[in-house]
Amino acid sequence: MARGRTEINEIAERVAARRAELDEEEKLLAERHDAVRAEREELTVAMRVWERIHAQLDAEKPSAQAKTAQVGGHGVLLVPYRATSAGEDVLPPDYQRLMKIARSAGGPVRVKDVGVEPGLEVEVKGRLEPLRGKLSKLAGRGGLRTLPDGRSRITP
Repeated sequence: MARGRTEINEIAERVAARRAELDEEEKLLAERHDAVRAEREELTVAMRVWERIHAQLDAEKPSAQAKTAQVGGHGVLLVPYRATSAGEDVLPPDYQRLMKIARSAGGPVRVKDVGVEPGLEVEVKGRLEPLRGKLSKLAGRGGLRTLPDGRSRITP
């Protein structure tokens, strides 16, 4: 009978030891579960922030359509400032054509040279002034660079 009690005590000790091991393992798993849950929540928040930023960047991207505004009751074309990510396709068609002419010249161009391409009467006084204004606007917005001698070249 003494032997039976010893076996029962030994079994009880083993059960108690195993229970203590399982309690410790359960505690570690609960901590790990909490850490996983917290990280998942952080990822959810990060994804929401990313989606919000992505939507804002999409809204800020220039449109391929020429934008206009009303000035003094007249519609005027808006020429955006040159941005590293924006191409020439955001410019109004007239300005795109001027950029193409300047680019195809391969170097600095005079207003007169640019006027010959679309067939303007470059010898008639005042015919080049609207063109000069457009080139000046492109230079002011960063698409072209005006050299000291008055010629224009594509901004690198």
